[in-house]
Amino acid sequence: MEASKSIFILRLFGFNINITENIIVQWIIILIFIALSILLTRNLGLIPNRKQSILEIFVEYIGKMVKENMGEAYTNFIPFVGTMILFLVCMNLVGLVGVVPPTSDLSINLGMAMITFVVVQGYAVKKVGLINYITAYGKPYFFIFPLNIIERFMLPISLSLRLFGNMTAAIIIVDLIYKALYSINPFAQLLIPIPIHIYFDIFDGIIQMIIFVMLTMINIKIISEH
Repeated sequence: MEASKSIFILRLFGFNINITENIIVQWIIILIFIALSILLTRNLGLIPNRKQSILEIFVEYIGKMVKENMGEAYTNFIPFVGTMILFLVCMNLVGLVGVVPPTSDLSINLGMAMITFVVVQGYAVKKVGLINYITAYGKPYFFIFPLNIIERFMLPISLSLRLFGNMTAAIIIVDLIYKALYSINPFAQLLIPIPIHIYFDIFDGIIQMIIFVMLTMINIKIISEH
């Protein structure tokens, strides 16, 4: 597996930011989602057509998932969870069209995990107040205050490393299988890899999305009620 190629360097606030192929793919996915969200939410009516019916089914499904895992009080997270599901699924599944999944880049995963971290901590502060949020780090005993802080910061690290490790491993395995098949017979690469892609690109990609989203929802609920 080769490292993602650099496209250009963006200089921001005195820092050089290396813009790679994976970041470009991520931006393209974001732009596609923005365009689709505008197109698909235009001219919504009280009597839904086929397009609106599909959208409502998806929103209802996400709403049900949020309520079952977080509770009725957390329905305001339905847009956030739904967006995260769609975004991660698309980034994990672009390997089906011959593009390296952006989630095989640790920096992208860490960025996603940091967004989750900010949302989790920010909502906890909003719900219990800043004083209660800070004092909760000293429970049940004050001397474990530093350990509780470290535990909080382990969330984005564990989320990003888990996603990065699984997606990178899948890419490496698929690449090794292609090389092995080519060494046997170049035509063996045509059909034999299909079930391999079904497992590593589709099944594994969806599973990793579910794990990321479920851990995010659980942490929002647990930390806001600590």
